[in-house]
Amino acid sequence: MCEFKIIKKNDGSQIGEDILVISYSEDNDLIFKDVLGMGVKLESALILEVNTLNQTCTVIEHSLINDFVRMVQKINDNTITKSEIGNFQKDLEALKNSI
Repeated sequence: MCEFKIIKKNDGSQIGEDILVISYSEDNDLIFKDVLGMGVKLESALILEVNTLNQTCTVIEHSLINDFVRMVQKINDNTITKSEIGNFQKDLEALKNSI
């Protein structure tokens, strides 16, 4: 059985170990569960790498990720509105202005 350590790319910290289940919830939260079913939830994160050789899963967290994933899903479902795209653009502009 392959049990993973979860590493956060943002700061290199380990946020979980002995993880057997890695999945996304319907709300696009990233969920990690260990052998006992206990879990860690990241609300706005993506999996960057899964390495079975060293049994690590590297993730990245950022507040824009969940909004982006929702937007892509709506584009795929052909349910996106101009205002939703505009709101995401405003978030990107705010980020750009903060750099």
